[in-house]
Amino acid sequence: MIRHLVFMQYSDDVSEDTKAALMHSLEALSTEIDGIVTFGHGPNISPEKQYIHGYQDMFWFDFEDSAAHQRYLANETHKAIGLQIRQAVRSGDDGIFVCDIATK
Repeated sequence: MIRHLVFMQYSDDVSEDTKAALMHSLEALSTEIDGIVTFGHGPNISPEKQYIHGYQDMFWFDFEDSAAHQRYLANETHKAIGLQIRQAVRSGDDGIFVCDIATK
């Protein structure tokens, strides 16, 4: 299984409604892309503030295998949502941190 973690630094002017709509759009990918096992999202609640570096929000997908992860990356709806996210975060791509890990 592949866990795809995405941490974001939203711009200050991005509303909670906009954030919720982005997460809803991402969640809907579960019905569009075969092999998505889990989707989740939430605020970063770590008490280790010195290590957060402004990444206050995150989402993740669990994919059944690397083929499912590749389908997600190639999916046109995912790419469109990604563009919306890049427009909503600070400094474009610098406002996003991505980490993929293999899990059991």
